[in-house]
Amino acid sequence: MHGSLSRPLQGGELELTDRGLPEWLEPVARAATDVQPRQLSRFLPPESGAGRQSAVLILFGEGPAGPELLLMERAGTLRSHAGQPSFPGGALDPQDGDPGTTGPLRAALREAQEETGLDPDGVQLFGVLPRLYIPVSSFVVTPVLGWWREPSPVGVVDPAETARVFTVPVSDLTDPANRVMCVHPSGHKGPAFTVESALVWGFTAGVIDRIMYFAGWERPWDRTRTVPLDWRT
Repeated sequence: MHGSLSRPLQGGELELTDRGLPEWLEPVARAATDVQPRQLSRFLPPESGAGRQSAVLILFGEGPAGPELLLMERAGTLRSHAGQPSFPGGALDPQDGDPGTTGPLRAALREAQEETGLDPDGVQLFGVLPRLYIPVSSFVVTPVLGWWREPSPVGVVDPAETARVFTVPVSDLTDPANRVMCVHPSGHKGPAFTVESALVWGFTAGVIDRIMYFAGWERPWDRTRTVPLDWRT
């Protein structure tokens, strides 16, 4: 693989490496080394350093339909992001360590295990995207890229937090028939995906959209096709 990355990370036994990735995932690893924050989002962490440090796990695996991505749907009773599909993840805890080194990696794996029940020992972390910002919740988010090298059973661990856990074939995410622009009640429009009886929108959809683009997976799609936030299949 070109530009192979393999380095132990300061602060613990975690290693960030792209050794042994399947060939189809190599474009994502390459893109992660070059992409700039402004190429991912117009919402970047405040220069003041304000915001709550958090991390999400963007976990790619191989399923019956080929390459796939792990997502979850947050419980409809939550006060924040209720019912919204998302990557597993959450705020850093003190035991996760330094936010500038391995903290986001540990948090991404810990939260994914707590929310979906996956076995973190089967996950190979191979990249980290630039930190982004979610203004509505003041979260500073580090997207952590993972390869589900040894898949483990996943499902809802706490119904009060998670409504369901599911995987989406990458072929469905790149299918133009599943690509739309979601219109927020505020009038803001952003890329979205209609997959697995869900509307994936907001931060999660924006990151997926940019990964698809920079990995060279994006197919031409109709950006004039819009759906409201309360879309249902």
